[in-house]
Amino acid sequence: MTYAQMKRSQFRHNDLALSYLDTGGEGQTLIALHALWMEAATYTQLALVLSPEWRVIAMDQRGHGYSDHARSYTRKDYIGDVAALVEHLEVDKAVLLGNSLGGVNAYQFAARHPNRVKALVIEDIGAAPAADASFVLAWEGTFPSREALKEHIGQRFAPYLLDSFRSTPNGWRLAFEPREMLESQLHLNGDHWADWLAAECPALLIRGRQSRITTQDHLEQMAARRPNTRLVTLDGGHVVHQDNPNSFTDTVREFLHGF
Repeated sequence: MTYAQMKRSQFRHNDLALSYLDTGGEGQTLIALHALWMEAATYTQLALVLSPEWRVIAMDQRGHGYSDHARSYTRKDYIGDVAALVEHLEVDKAVLLGNSLGGVNAYQFAARHPNRVKALVIEDIGAAPAADASFVLAWEGTFPSREALKEHIGQRFAPYLLDSFRSTPNGWRLAFEPREMLESQLHLNGDHWADWLAAECPALLIRGRQSRITTQDHLEQMAARRPNTRLVTLDGGHVVHQDNPNSFTDTVREFLHGF
């Protein structure tokens, strides 16, 4: 299965058109939620590995990918979008997998809708995010070529944003608006321990050993304080599924075995 073979569909929530990729099939449902700045296509390889046993739905969250931009990016907004997707799919229970922004959205959804979540896979995000994303404002604007946009973003972040590059009649730009991403990060920051501890479903925490966003100590505390939770640390940075795709997919597949 390739990106081209996944079906792109959309649904509406609060006047927004939200896009998602879907492997289809009769397998159990896994909803994948990407990190800030990224989009659904980042989980194509995971979908390849898990299908057909699992029907993988990867959503372009509000303001990202092929989904509409929004007026606000609060915690309530994001969690409401996930709830609307679950209702749209007409699934009783799903596994939620999320990286960074998507990880917080996943465990906060589980805290509010425990009966709709079979299990959680949380990729490199903690229970009290506190990142400064103000540097994204430098990415605003349109650039004369794809390479010029890539060079402007820089070697550290560009490899993770290639799916978000868009060609327009005026040049190349990002699919997301940097100012909206800064707003999203500001709402994401905070103490979410109560939400992390609220749900009782099985949970897998995956940390990137070289991550600059999480610490080993913090994620060990998350695993120790929440029953039925396992922590696995893999080589890679904040986006483990892209830095170390084989180990990531093997770890997720092992966790899902038996559900």
